[in-house]
Amino acid sequence: MVKWWKQSTFYEIYMPSFKDGNGDGIGDFAGITSKLDFLKELGIDGLWLTPFYPSPKVDNGYDISDYYGIDPDYGTMADFEVFIQEAHRRGIKVIADLVLNHTSSKHHWFQESKSSKDHPKRDWYIWKDEPNNWESFFGGSAWEYDETTNQYYYHAFAKEQVDLNWANPDVKAAMLDTMKFWLEKGVDGFRLDVINFLKVNDSFQDNPLDVEKNEQNHLYDKDQEGILAVIEEIAEFVHLYPDKFLVGEVGSENLAILKQYSGLNKLDVVFNFNIGSIETFDVEKLYQQLAATENVYDQAQIPTLFFSSHDMSRHFSRFGGDEDRAKLVAAFMLTAKGVPFIYQGDEIGMRDWVTDDISKMKDVQGITHYQLALQAGKSYKEALVIANEKSRDKSRTPMQWTADSNVGFSENLSWITIPEDAYKINVEAQQKDPDSMLSFYKKLLRLRKNHSALLAGDYEFLRYEDDMIYFVRKDWVEKIVVALNFSNQPKTLDIDPNVELLLSTKRKSLESNHVITIMENEVLILKEVNENGCFK
Repeated sequence: MVKWWKQSTFYEIYMPSFKDGNGDGIGDFAGITSKLDFLKELGIDGLWLTPFYPSPKVDNGYDISDYYGIDPDYGTMADFEVFIQEAHRRGIKVIADLVLNHTSSKHHWFQESKSSKDHPKRDWYIWKDEPNNWESFFGGSAWEYDETTNQYYYHAFAKEQVDLNWANPDVKAAMLDTMKFWLEKGVDGFRLDVINFLKVNDSFQDNPLDVEKNEQNHLYDKDQEGILAVIEEIAEFVHLYPDKFLVGEVGSENLAILKQYSGLNKLDVVFNFNIGSIETFDVEKLYQQLAATENVYDQAQIPTLFFSSHDMSRHFSRFGGDEDRAKLVAAFMLTAKGVPFIYQGDEIGMRDWVTDDISKMKDVQGITHYQLALQAGKSYKEALVIANEKSRDKSRTPMQWTADSNVGFSENLSWITIPEDAYKINVEAQQKDPDSMLSFYKKLLRLRKNHSALLAGDYEFLRYEDDMIYFVRKDWVEKIVVALNFSNQPKTLDIDPNVELLLSTKRKSLESNHVITIMENEVLILKEVNENGCFK
C-alpha cells in the first residue's frame, strides 16, 4: 500500500502571516480554518504549520517556551482542535513544526538549569567554563556568558535559543513525550527543525576556517557521530502511530549527507536544499541537481521539491520576477518525482519585501548581521544591504487575500510597505482570471491528482538540452510527457503523434504530426495514448 505522503502536495503556512481570524493583525487558527475550503479547492493534501507554541518570538516561534500549549497570538487549544477536526474532515493532513534542538531561554527547563551548577536540569543544556571558537549560524559567537553561575552556555542560533544536551537521556525522554502529546492531539506528523544539529562533538575542538569562503567550517557542531542513532529512535517512536509522516530539515546541500537521514527506519523525507535553495536561476544546474538526486537516492528514498519557504527569498523574486518562468518552476515542482511543498503566496506569485529602515526589520538573523556589520566598520547603508540579504522577513509578509489586505506585519510585528503593484497580486483578483498564477497552480494540482504517473511514476528518461528540461514519467497505467522550455527560443522534438494535450501555457490544441514545436517559455504536458514510446 502506497503511503499517503508519497502522493501528497504540502502547503507551508507561516503562522503569523497567513490569515488573521480575530482582527488583531496576526494570523491564527481561526483564520486558517476559515481558509481550508480555499486550500482544498487549490488541491492541497497536507499542511505544514510553523511553530504555534508559546514563545517570546525572538525567532518567530522557533524559540519555544512551552511545548504543551498554544501561543495566545494564534488562539486557544480549542481553536487548534477545531482546526484539526475541520482539516481532517476535508481530507487534509496536518504536520507540525517541532524544534527538538533547542528551547527558548525563557523555558522553565533552562531557567532551572541556569539556577545552579548542582540543579538536576543543569546537564539538560551545554555549559562550559571557557568557550571555544564555534560560531552561531546567525552570526557571532555560539557561546553566551551567564553571570548566575559564571559559565557559558551553547546556542547554535540566537542566544535566546539554548541548545539542549541530547547526550542526556532525560532530554530525549522529555522530547518524545512532547511528540506523544501532539500525536495524540491529532497531528499527522512533524517537520523537525535543524534536526542534524542534535549532537555536537564532545571533544569541543575548534572549528576550522574555510579559507575559500572566508567562513567557519562547522565540522564539530553538526552531523556528528551518533546523530543517526537518535534519528532512528525518533522515527521508531513516531511510526508506532499509524500513517505518521516525518520530514527533516537537514542543514546541508550535500546529497551524501542528506541521503543518510532518510529512508528505511529513518526520516521519511528530508528537504533537498541542493534543489530548493538555488540562489540564482540556472536551469542546467536545476537539472543536474535533480538528476544527481535520482542517481544517489535508493528505492527507499524520495526527494522533496520546493523553491520557497519562510527561511529564504521567494523564488519568484530570486529567479528574476518573470511570470512565465515562475509557471515553469511550478510545473517542475509539481510534475517531477518527489514530494512537493508550496509556500503560502507562491501560488499567486507574491514577491520579496526589502526594507529601507532597519527599525522595521523583525528577523533576528537580519538584525544580528546588521549589528555585526556596524561593529566591523560598515556604514549604516552598507549594513542595511547586508541585513536585507540575510533577513528572512522578505518572504514573511502577510498573505494577500484581497487588494485591501494589510500588505505588512501587524503592529506587534512592525508595519512594512511594499511596492504599489504588489496590491494587484492577490487571491481575490486571481480567482477571476483563468490565466492567473493561481489558476495555473489549480490546473497543475488537478493534473497531478488525476494522473497516477505524476503521483508515483518513475522516470522513463530525464533529459536536458539547450535550456529545456523534459522527461517521461510512467507507471503500469500510463506515461506522461513533460517538456519545460526555459529558453526564449522555440525548440522542436520528434514525437509520436498519438498523444493527448493535458496542459500548456502557450496553446489550446496540439498539432497532429511527428514534430512538435515547444514554444519559448512554454510548459507542455502530454499523455501517451498508445503503447509506443513517446519520443523517438
